[in-house]
Amino acid sequence: MPELPEVETVRRGLEPVLTGARLTRVRQNRPDLRFPFPERFVERLEGAIVERLERRAKYLLFPLSTGETWVSHLGMTGRFTLDGEQLGEFEAAAPIAGKHEHMSLVAVRGAVTTRLGFTDARRFGFMGLIPTVAVEAHPWFAGLGPEPLGNGFSGAHLAEAFAGRKPTIKVSLLDQRHVAGLGNIYVCEALYRARISPLVAAGKVSKPRLETLAAVVRDVLGEAILAGGSTLKDFANADGGQGYFQHRFDVYGREGRPCLADGCTGVIRRTVQAGRSTFWCPVCQKR
Repeated sequence: MPELPEVETVRRGLEPVLTGARLTRVRQNRPDLRFPFPERFVERLEGAIVERLERRAKYLLFPLSTGETWVSHLGMTGRFTLDGEQLGEFEAAAPIAGKHEHMSLVAVRGAVTTRLGFTDARRFGFMGLIPTVAVEAHPWFAGLGPEPLGNGFSGAHLAEAFAGRKPTIKVSLLDQRHVAGLGNIYVCEALYRARISPLVAAGKVSKPRLETLAAVVRDVLGEAILAGGSTLKDFANADGGQGYFQHRFDVYGREGRPCLADGCTGVIRRTVQAGRSTFWCPVCQKR
């Protein structure tokens, strides 16, 4: 599933095309994805202007001039694709491209007209339309913790959130109530860089080590965003390109291989926590 860096990469790819653009020729090719499309979805998008593009956790948010916010979650295989072809003023509605493209539209921004499609082979993604003033209270967002790249995320926040907690630090970091948007790959990488065992109880990690961890999380996510995210199987950005951070993994997917830390004799291990693969070095990452 695309994680925060991948979703942020898509947001940045769409931003210059959609900010200030009027949505026209909206088409919906099926009644549902993971959940049904909102009622009158096409009608409510048609003619709206995208005021800006935001990301909350792993959600893309498009606040509209209509007072609603179009929300999209990519699921496992969802992707937005841009077609820079200049469409004539009187051209027919945007065509559906391929059996897995489930909605499409045309974005008109000044003299530039761009076709946008959404494909999702496994249909685990979903979309919604929420009154903009009610987004924060919506069930999708109400229980989310702070953004790991925002001002509300720090070692002090982690110390408060994890105080007395028996679940492991790895599982606790994946809990979206504590930190919004962190996913399995980047938690593995951050714990490795911070030299914290994924098996230690969250409440047992000292505040100084949590301060280090918070800084490392920011660094890992920032590097991944600059690299365009990680492409393991299905992810592609809005231009159809792939991410490259997977070539920089220190620990994820390296089971049985030597630890990369200078002077370390450890070998990377893999275990399963909360249904997710965890990779770590038992020598470097202390409890």
